[in-house]
Amino acid sequence: MCGIAGIFSTQAQTQIDNQLLVNMAAIQHHRGPDGFGYKQIAGVGFSHARLSIIDLDEQRGRQPFISSDKRLMLAHNGEFYDYARIRAELVAKGARFQSKSDSEIAMHLYQQLGLDEMLTHLRGEFAFALYDQQTDTLHLVRDRFGIKPLYYTQTEDEIVFGSELKVLFANPKVKRRFSSEGLFHQLIQVMVPGSTAFANVHQIKPGHVVSITRSEQGFSIEDRPYWDVNFPKAQAYLNSKDEVYYIDGVRKQLLEAVQLRLTADVPVGCYLSGGIDSCAILGLSSAAAQAPIKAFTIGFDSAEYDETPIAKQMAQATKADHHIMSLSGDELYGHFERTLWHTERTIYNTLGVAKYLMSQQVNESNYKVVMTGEGSDELFAGYPAFRKDLFLYGLDELDDTEKAQWQTMLEDSNKLFKGAMLSREQYDSAALDEVVGFTPSCLQPWLSCSHFAHQLVAAEHREILTGYDAGKAIAETLDDAMLESRHPLDKAQYVWIKTMLEGQILTWGGDRVDMANSMEARPAFLDHHLAEFAFTIPPQYRIKDRKEKYVLREAMKGLLPEVLYEREKFAFMAPPAHSDEKKWAAMRVLADKYLSRQAVEAAGLLDFEAVNALFELHDSPDADDSLKVQLDAVINHLLGVQILHKQFIAADLPQFAAAEAERLGWRAATN
Repeated sequence: MCGIAGIFSTQAQTQIDNQLLVNMAAIQHHRGPDGFGYKQIAGVGFSHARLSIIDLDEQRGRQPFISSDKRLMLAHNGEFYDYARIRAELVAKGARFQSKSDSEIAMHLYQQLGLDEMLTHLRGEFAFALYDQQTDTLHLVRDRFGIKPLYYTQTEDEIVFGSELKVLFANPKVKRRFSSEGLFHQLIQVMVPGSTAFANVHQIKPGHVVSITRSEQGFSIEDRPYWDVNFPKAQAYLNSKDEVYYIDGVRKQLLEAVQLRLTADVPVGCYLSGGIDSCAILGLSSAAAQAPIKAFTIGFDSAEYDETPIAKQMAQATKADHHIMSLSGDELYGHFERTLWHTERTIYNTLGVAKYLMSQQVNESNYKVVMTGEGSDELFAGYPAFRKDLFLYGLDELDDTEKAQWQTMLEDSNKLFKGAMLSREQYDSAALDEVVGFTPSCLQPWLSCSHFAHQLVAAEHREILTGYDAGKAIAETLDDAMLESRHPLDKAQYVWIKTMLEGQILTWGGDRVDMANSMEARPAFLDHHLAEFAFTIPPQYRIKDRKEKYVLREAMKGLLPEVLYEREKFAFMAPPAHSDEKKWAAMRVLADKYLSRQAVEAAGLLDFEAVNALFELHDSPDADDSLKVQLDAVINHLLGVQILHKQFIAADLPQFAAAEAERLGWRAATN
């Protein structure tokens, strides 16, 4: 797990500034504090900040790698699993490795198989850059679900890329400003896949490879998928096997994914909440490992949101070494600004801050690696929005009265999350209705914030956004071929995976807050072999008798506490600001700093009068809890865009990156 960076000049004879490459590594040293490297060939320079997980030899595992014939250069962030077997096969065919690192297999697979075939052999979470001097092409590749980040932009004479936005912004040639559309989407939580908050800065989409070829005419850029979330056609479920087949298959596939992710040259721990997902991971890890597993749990001082009682039961049952971090509501906003420096996007809930603080404690416990439960809800239909869409669109045998009853029961049991995980009211997007067949419930809470967002942006941006349709922008990125003739539940899961999983769960709930403290998270459920099996599970086995994740529950029944096996899915989030006076007061301290008239007008992003009106609406005696939950999210986004402006636009990031390199003693060698 590391951070990568690079520059691809329009001219092969250009000498890339080595110290700039080092600065781009230094500004992300939190991703790789164990060392740095840089190399260049033919007007292409890569740099790397290393977190040593596999092959701890500082010199041998140093990246970038250059092939012995000087044709290829590789910089890799992430983990390739089953690498030892692959390396042995490659060596038997004549490959010669420079290291014992898993990273190097990508270069040798490319040499022997070519790009497309190479990608089919890569298993894990990864983002990497591979330059081929023979074709004069830079390939930027991201894993299938987008677990690891990778961004790029184009200046007048360069392609600049890196694991984080700040890496690009360390280059003085890269312009830093919000786009109007990017600003809008920061205020409504859901983002357009492949986009960022910043103008002309792109994110490699999950399961995509961007190939950039240099010629006398400049760069040609090809963006194409190499993998996608491919559910069967709905008709195929008519010939499905019985539930035992799927239960046994999930158990087998998940155990294999967990065993692979226990591979490391350092200890591997587990995150543990009170949910089925993390409990299953801990249970399997404990059974597969020789020594007790270290388990890390976040606890909140609000009984309604705290899951530590179940986590304690699971830790005791597995004899885990259990570490609990208890957080009070008011201290979360005290770390809000620092968290956003790492997320590089706004967050709707301070769970992101809690996870940032937890990764800090993991680091202080001398752990670099934990396994997590992310991805389970996506594969096995765990979120309440999935059940809602199944009831509304996927159960033709239910009449309208029964559907209304089921929906009422669902919303009654998820009152805490109405306004966030579930929309306050029905919101329909014509564009999504046309592409998907309905507007997925998972997007409705955020698209319904569009009304607020249009009012909240400054007049300059509001004018540009006249007629802008966020639902349409998202719908245009979805692949019709993956939605055509699919079951409504499959469509709902597909849309979530393409939007909220990558843009939220794996970003400010995953990699960015984990790697902020040099901690690698391994989400075993997002092993693509397990995922491809899970996609074949019929809807009636994913949600059975109104119980979500039925197949997973049954597969893990033998190791789950009974109370957890029986209970309904409980969304893991921090208490909203309005639910606690101290937390609300702590939020107001930030609001006084960033949402004052002076601060708002100086940044030029927001309309102060609209911001003030939003707070008045929140404080109105007519505002019910669900409206306050929704407005709490919008307020967090307002704070977020102002903080992002300060950190990434107003600040001199090239100078900061240079200072970081100097502080760390990371210097390029002089000629």
